[in-house]
Amino acid sequence: MVGDVVGHGIHAAATMGRLRTAVRTLADIDLPPDELLTHLDDVVIRLSAEVSSEASAQTDTESAGDIGATCLYAVYDPVAGRCTLARAGHVLPVVMARDGIADILELPAGPPLGLGGLPFEAAEIDLPEGSLIALYTDGLVEALDHDIEAGLTRLCHALAQPSASLEATCDTALDALLPAGRPHDDVALLLARTHTLGERQVVTWDVDADPAEVARARAHVSEQLTTWGLEELDFTTELVVSELVTNAIRYGRPPIQLRLIHDRTLMCEVADAGSTTPHLRRARVFDEGGRGLFLVAQLAEHWGTRHARRGKTVWAECALGAPELFSTGLDLEGIPGVV
Repeated sequence: MVGDVVGHGIHAAATMGRLRTAVRTLADIDLPPDELLTHLDDVVIRLSAEVSSEASAQTDTESAGDIGATCLYAVYDPVAGRCTLARAGHVLPVVMARDGIADILELPAGPPLGLGGLPFEAAEIDLPEGSLIALYTDGLVEALDHDIEAGLTRLCHALAQPSASLEATCDTALDALLPAGRPHDDVALLLARTHTLGERQVVTWDVDADPAEVARARAHVSEQLTTWGLEELDFTTELVVSELVTNAIRYGRPPIQLRLIHDRTLMCEVADAGSTTPHLRRARVFDEGGRGLFLVAQLAEHWGTRHARRGKTVWAECALGAPELFSTGLDLEGIPGVV
């Protein structure tokens, strides 16, 4: 994500800090880009109301005035090779394919943050392996001596130049677009190169809505971990997958699908057609249920729920390496039903 707050000075910096915190919180709950911008729009409206209230009680005229911002939010799926983007009045991103041709993505405009009551729209594009995407603020492409169209042309030309790294590409773009002296506006440039996950890194199984399928899912997972040379994760991953699949069978709706992704971490995903979000709860001592997500939360590095237009995916991310099951005080022998 990249964003730009209206204005300069301490108040604009404070607003950007608060918006960054809000974005991180919203991103952690896996909201779709257009829905995330809707919630962020509400945050900006509340911040603007607070500033106006404070300004009316003070003589500090610098703090008065409405708060506004533009932003662009993008989520990349390395399995499907697809990027979902939504923008709130922000400048368009630039994408360069591996053939060296840079192109400006045409996305739905969306209103700037802080107006309220207007919808945001997301767009999906395919970004093959090795694509370069550039997110930036208008201060990079706008200047007193040329318009934004000329700036975008310079940016595309700079991104198309061969370079040894993304840092070198950033330097080339900044040298080509910014004046030798101090820029007239704040500038941000974010570059990312896509990396897709191949078939050897992703395995998917369909799961019937039958409790007997839990044992079969564990067997599939154990076999796949052996193929990947991750036998040390066998116990932890089987337990995590067992709990996620059981929850999907009990409380979700078919079709149910289990997916393992082997990258820098091991990702376990269980998707179903239900919309009910699972919640972590505290079970009593003699309760025989209610501990599934507690186990997942203890054994996984991170876990969460990602909603789609139809259904949801509950995921758990496990670190590669031998798990330390008891470092968190987790006593598996004291939990009914765990052998």
